[in-house]
Amino acid sequence: MFGGLPGNGTVNERMKDNFSHNSNDYSRYRPDYPEALFRFLKSQVSGFGNAWDCGTGTGQLAIPLSRIFTSVYATDISYSQLENAPQWDDIYYSVQPAEKTNFAPEIFDLITVGQAIHWFDFEKFYAEVYRTMKPDGLIAVMGYGLLKTNSETQKVILDLYQNIIGTYWDPERKYIDENYATIPFPFIEIECPGFKYKVTWSIDHLIGYLKTWSAVKHFENKNAYDPVLQITPQLYKAFGDEGEVTFPILLRAGRKH
Repeated sequence: MFGGLPGNGTVNERMKDNFSHNSNDYSRYRPDYPEALFRFLKSQVSGFGNAWDCGTGTGQLAIPLSRIFTSVYATDISYSQLENAPQWDDIYYSVQPAEKTNFAPEIFDLITVGQAIHWFDFEKFYAEVYRTMKPDGLIAVMGYGLLKTNSETQKVILDLYQNIIGTYWDPERKYIDENYATIPFPFIEIECPGFKYKVTWSIDHLIGYLKTWSAVKHFENKNAYDPVLQITPQLYKAFGDEGEVTFPILLRAGRKH
């Protein structure tokens, strides 16, 4: 469902968009988040009315949040991404930048950002958080680090990550490599437990996921071939038909000062 809360009008600011080109693949292959993470967030909020999932992409966070909150307002700068998100009655999608929305003041019990905070203008986005979050609301920014799997497959993926496409990552990628520890975070921070997302993937799913990396697309645009194809034979040999994949979850959460 596309729509938004009444507020300050429409927005047309131009922001970086690395993911509209493969929104369907993003929806199919990107990892989810562990249920324990959502139980933790539920234990920390004061109300269950409205949540804002900013930079929602194809709704990886909005969907589980809709099981907790009456209404979830999910925004992204990519219409293509939102078109590939599941359309649920209590999720309201809208194309809006993180830094300036049409939401009314102090309406959100929870504001989340999943694997996207590093793309934002921190100062402007946090001003919008302070404007739209309730006095007792919670902000939680999260993401996932480089996947971990068996040692032989890990070597192949690290070669891709560091050597083949290493110079094609956007500068903002450093915040993920630094586990979000170095992002500005002007809130009263709460202590968060560590979480991991473990899943069994087929080799085709693993390859599909690697193809969603923004640096892979940058490489392909510059060199006219897909770098993942270069390592596919090695991946088949190292990973087999299927295997366990683990993503370390990055998480910071806090409240207004």
